[in-house]
Amino acid sequence: MPFKAPECPKCPKCGKSVYAAEEMLAAGQKYHKGCFKCGLCHKRLDSTNATEHGTDLFCKQCYGRKFGPRGVGFGQGAGSLSMDVGEHLGNRETLMS
Repeated sequence: MPFKAPECPKCPKCGKSVYAAEEMLAAGQKYHKGCFKCGLCHKRLDSTNATEHGTDLFCKQCYGRKFGPRGVGFGQGAGSLSMDVGEHLGNRETLMS
C-alpha cells in the first residue's frame, strides 16, 4: 500500500496548504501566520485584535471604519467623532445610498 500524505487545509488567502506549525485560526478557517493580516491596512493580526466579516479578516480599528456606524473606529470618543472612512488605507466603498 503506497504512502498517502494526510490532507492539509488550504489557506483562504493564498490557497496553499497550512501545516500545524504555522496555522492561525479565525472565522473557522486556518491561515498561515504571514497571511493572517488585516484586509484593509495589512497589519499583522493576533487573537486579541482579529475580527472577521464573511471570510475577510480585519483589525478592530479597520472593521469599525468599514462596517461600524459612521465616524466610529478611531478611539476618540463620542465628543469628537471623525468622518474619516479610511480612504488613505485603500477603502473606496461608501456607505451612503
